[in-house]
Amino acid sequence: MLSIFKKTAGTTPRQLKKYTKITDRINALEEKYEKMKDDELAAMTDEFRSRLQDGAKLQDLVPDAFAVVREASKRVLGMRHFDVQLIGGLVMTEGNIAEMATGEGKTLVASLPSYVQALSGEGVHVITVNDYLARRDFEQIGQIHQFLGLTTGLNVPMMDPQEKQKAYQADITYGVGTEFGFDYLRDNLVSHPSQKVQRPYHFAIIDEVDSVLIDEAKTPLIIAGKMPPAAELHHIAALLMKRFEQDRDYEFDPETKAVSLTDEGIDKVEKAFGVDNLYEADHQTLYHYVIQAVRAHVIFKRDVDYIVNDKGEIALVDMFTGRIMEGRTLSDGLHQAIEAKEGVEITDENKAQSQITIQNYFRMYPGLCGMTGTAKTQEQEFRSVYGMQVVQVPTNRPKQRIDQPDLVYLTIADKYEAVAREVKERHEKGQPVLVGTTSILQSEAVAEYLEKHRLPFHLLNAKSVEQEIQLIEDAGQYGTITVATNMAGRGTDIRLGDKVAEAGGLFVIGTEKHESRRIDNQLRGRSGRQGDPGESRFFLSLEDEMFRRFAREEAEKAIAAAQTDDTGLVLNKNIDELTERTQRIVEGVHFSQREYNLKLDDVINDQRGVVFSFRNKVLEMDSLEETVDGLVDDTVSFEMEEFAPGSGSADEWDLEGLGRSLASILPEVPEFDPELSRQKDVRGVLEEPIRSFEEEIGQAMQSGQFREIVQGLILSRVDSMWVRHLESMTRMKEGIGLRRYQQEDPMRIYQREGLELFGKHYQEMRKFILNDLINVMKQLKEAEQQ
Repeated sequence: MLSIFKKTAGTTPRQLKKYTKITDRINALEEKYEKMKDDELAAMTDEFRSRLQDGAKLQDLVPDAFAVVREASKRVLGMRHFDVQLIGGLVMTEGNIAEMATGEGKTLVASLPSYVQALSGEGVHVITVNDYLARRDFEQIGQIHQFLGLTTGLNVPMMDPQEKQKAYQADITYGVGTEFGFDYLRDNLVSHPSQKVQRPYHFAIIDEVDSVLIDEAKTPLIIAGKMPPAAELHHIAALLMKRFEQDRDYEFDPETKAVSLTDEGIDKVEKAFGVDNLYEADHQTLYHYVIQAVRAHVIFKRDVDYIVNDKGEIALVDMFTGRIMEGRTLSDGLHQAIEAKEGVEITDENKAQSQITIQNYFRMYPGLCGMTGTAKTQEQEFRSVYGMQVVQVPTNRPKQRIDQPDLVYLTIADKYEAVAREVKERHEKGQPVLVGTTSILQSEAVAEYLEKHRLPFHLLNAKSVEQEIQLIEDAGQYGTITVATNMAGRGTDIRLGDKVAEAGGLFVIGTEKHESRRIDNQLRGRSGRQGDPGESRFFLSLEDEMFRRFAREEAEKAIAAAQTDDTGLVLNKNIDELTERTQRIVEGVHFSQREYNLKLDDVINDQRGVVFSFRNKVLEMDSLEETVDGLVDDTVSFEMEEFAPGSGSADEWDLEGLGRSLASILPEVPEFDPELSRQKDVRGVLEEPIRSFEEEIGQAMQSGQFREIVQGLILSRVDSMWVRHLESMTRMKEGIGLRRYQQEDPMRIYQREGLELFGKHYQEMRKFILNDLINVMKQLKEAEQQ
């Protein structure tokens, strides 16, 4: 599996040749469009659309369309696309990923494919990593499209549905990827079609595509509803956890951050709660609370993953930026497990009402493309999950940045001391320094060493994205020292101030290798934009978390065999091999986790498709009667297969049980002749009661009031079933490891039993709906008689 993380070959000039040919054609058209007046240039949009309607292929319009956008950009923004930006736009227009170095103007590149794909009128979504960048692109790049007669919209959190509907109806809609996903989930919880905000998907363009589709893909999007917590159970589980010992009562894998109970731990749980067998399905919920308590104690660290604020609340910390994630809580009782651990008031639990992974959300778009400075190392994943190739686009000017070899120190203290000395040396000559860290905790540790050396610096611990962007933008000024997390201000260029080029450009220091080479490359890419001078170097130690988590034994051997100078610098020649090998192991582990989570969600994804499809049919009032008729037939057929399966012998049928079961879903159920031997004959006996019931429903449907009541009842049953099913699937997923199945893949168990569970829940839902219908019709009859 790790073979996919071998060194990836770059894009060759030969592969770029087809793009450079089209770029030559675009350049040849420049003079033609320069001569046009503004209104003539804007009219080209209607011209392109007419040609599409007349049967022209989109790719045939690309050279002219790109030339028109370039000319519009020159007039509106005073910015002319470089040839390499045209190449990036061509890569994206055909549904692939353009890897472009930092500072190459990716924001302007997006104006090209978004215009071309919007010509169909079906809508284009331009995805960015935060609200600030979405607004910036909407306000800046949106001007080009508005000049050319296209409409633009902005989709950010906290907008009212009417504003969102307007944003989605635009030709091009800017926003954050998660918000598009949440809108999809919310659209499938509405009680009337008019409340939906989205329209069918067409094409999505993702800026920082690796961040959105890979880094953020670890966590699914969840719409949650508040439920009263089982506070006492959380408290007992937290007390029990304090008596647990690692490796005796539970096991913890630091690589995958997975926890599981040992046999001794299970015995303790069974005694504490007075249960005979924790493996039984009836005790899945109890197991869930205990395992959440273990996770809360082992995985989540105070002042690292969360803080306890002045109000006595648990506030989560974004480990990439160091910012408090306002209003965000962990779902499925994990947040409450942390509250119990810290002894603060236990709040209501978030219970998933609907959810989807980032991967399965974006795979719904017929067209998908992206851009980033770092994607080639993950090309195999992009290709296998999303069907996108990665094309490395050359820089507009040759890269001048010097990437120095890593320096590896024996201890963390040696490393930080070396970083402080290096920063001081650079600062004395006026060279700006950006120190990148992997967490907010690490950034504070670096800050302490800089203070010890009496160096002035900005610690990026911003309260808002706007401040973060400003601090990153200013990091290239003469004599400036900035300490920040690696991902802070992503998508923002650092421009060099006066005298900085002469001082050597921006010097970037990495204080620890990230768990992905992409993030390291992103940090290096802060320096040397558009041919600027610059330099980068990573300072590491054999005590770094990456070595401790993923290569503990090898790191211990390296420490024992280390030859160092008086600063603690490791001089052994093979030390770089350890770093590279460990990082590849980490990437392999994370890839496996994402792959596993996606497979799990693929099981639910098929079920989600069935539920959402049925729900949407119910929302369409015109087809409600037909939907209910189908419901009657399907429910009866399912019960027949349950009690009198066509594949089984008639001797084994339970016709009496079938009659009892059908009594709750049909107003009248005939007696079954015990001599019946064919399923067709059983069905024949039921034809008249089914037809009579459907006719009765049809007559009742003449009343608009009845239709509305029925629609509301069905939607309520669908939603409650789906919430219950998601919770059951979560419990099943947690309990699979307990099952001790021999010679069987846990994923197969999950798929098979998940399908069985879905069939059971879906049939229960249908039976409840038909029972509701019978009761409503009875009540209406009684009301009429009175």
